[in-house]
Amino acid sequence: MDLAKIKAFDSRDGALVLAHILFAFFALFLGGIAGLLQSVVRGGMYTLPGGIGYYQLLTAHGVLMALVFTTYFIIGFLYSGVSASMGGKLLPVVRRFGWTGYVFMTVGGLIVLIMILLNKASVLYTFYAPMKASPYFYTGLALVVIGSWISGWGIFKQYWYWKKTHHGKLSPLFGFMAVVTMLLWQVATIGVAVEVVVQLIPWSFGWTEKINVLLSRTLFWYFGHPLVYFWLLPAYICWYVIIPNIIGGKIYSDALARMSFLLLFLFSIPVGFHHQLMEPGISSFWKYVQVVLTFMVVIPSLMTAFSLFATFELNGRSKGTTGLFGWLKVLPWKDVRFFAPFMGMLVFIPAGAGGIINASNQMNVVVHNTLWVTGHFHLTVATSVALTFFGITYWLIPVVTNRVLTPRMNRLGIIQTILWCVGMFFMSGAMHLVGLLGAPRRTAYTTYGDTPEAVSWMPYQAVMAIGGMILFIGVLLMVYNVAALLRSQKGVTAYPLGESMEPEEATPRYLERWGLWIGLSVMLILFAYSIPVMQMLGPMVPESPGYVTW
Repeated sequence: MDLAKIKAFDSRDGALVLAHILFAFFALFLGGIAGLLQSVVRGGMYTLPGGIGYYQLLTAHGVLMALVFTTYFIIGFLYSGVSASMGGKLLPVVRRFGWTGYVFMTVGGLIVLIMILLNKASVLYTFYAPMKASPYFYTGLALVVIGSWISGWGIFKQYWYWKKTHHGKLSPLFGFMAVVTMLLWQVATIGVAVEVVVQLIPWSFGWTEKINVLLSRTLFWYFGHPLVYFWLLPAYICWYVIIPNIIGGKIYSDALARMSFLLLFLFSIPVGFHHQLMEPGISSFWKYVQVVLTFMVVIPSLMTAFSLFATFELNGRSKGTTGLFGWLKVLPWKDVRFFAPFMGMLVFIPAGAGGIINASNQMNVVVHNTLWVTGHFHLTVATSVALTFFGITYWLIPVVTNRVLTPRMNRLGIIQTILWCVGMFFMSGAMHLVGLLGAPRRTAYTTYGDTPEAVSWMPYQAVMAIGGMILFIGVLLMVYNVAALLRSQKGVTAYPLGESMEPEEATPRYLERWGLWIGLSVMLILFAYSIPVMQMLGPMVPESPGYVTW
């Protein structure tokens, strides 16, 4: 690559991106502390000092890691790619959208964090009713959602302007994927916004006496499952668009990549009932419908796997490799920008298999509410997604700060990735195993009166704690690496956008007919949810007062 031709990233866009990325890692650091304490307490190695509750830590860990870290990182990453691929800089109005969303999210996020630290919101990250938190906790959540909506509108605006000024042209793949990701988020968060604003805030302020628990959980999981794909789609963007550039290859198929994203948009939302298979108030017919729709998500996931490994193999063939696995030899294993996301890809294989188990009614009965489920989402979001985000960080911070990834920083990144994989092997592996033995999740350390079955879980929980310690070292090293990247050697780093090996004409234009895809999504959502929600609003559904259990 001719370094003289590399264009420096716009400094104003870089400031917006960096603000999101740094806040994300601030949340990762705090969430890592909570996770470490939580794991050693659950493993029976440590007793918390007075005033700190286990469920307080559990809530902080979940909110900071699953909601704050991911949302801030995703929005920063998407804005960076939209800037790089659609015009080289953001429109001034788009930048204003980005900063306004950032302010709303930050104010709301800090309110949420303060309420958790004051022990007024130990309701876990799912904030299930009838456990009742402070109304300011729910208000903060509402501000976070509103801020994320505003940020999404900025991405839509940049995309609309690009299409308007490039009439008839196919949009850049990164921009298209960013729009699908934020469109998924906008549609999915309608459920949690209704739950928070219409149900939880009036109830927590005392304006209403009771709450419809079944409806509140349904509205949460309408949001809660597509939340998983909101985490995954940016990782997929890296796998589809960035990794081909880093390995020196090309994107296997632009059309296949776009179709997989649209299918994920269609089938990731009307599937929340597979999280409620043990919920007695939902008919088995509608659970069956949503389980079937859940398994439809497997199709774009397999499309993604095929596309990625086709990219790797074709890249290897172009470099002269032969044999079934010859392409493995030419992959840049010593480049953390590739190594970290690739390890995330590998871990997603067992993670996806575990998801199929969780969504299957009979097998879900075995693992429901056990540590198996906790192990599953530690493989998905805490490994596949987190490692991909870490890999992105090693080139994204240099891009937006006009610095370079030095060999020393690259080595530290490789070490951090290996630490993370080892720690998660111990933690998640033990969670899966002890979950099959019946150990429940969401509970503090207890032997249930020295019951033999519960005592048999203790060695596994000690292994979980060891994994948690290794992971915390990984968190500290990642935070150090982020700080070091900000002080790294000056220079211009290119934004690693991949190119497709297909001509633009090979991608069907109907893939960008948004009215068609949004309309299909609305039809699927109405089909999957209309009748069940109407049944939940009936007079026979019991309501509950609030409880503070901590």
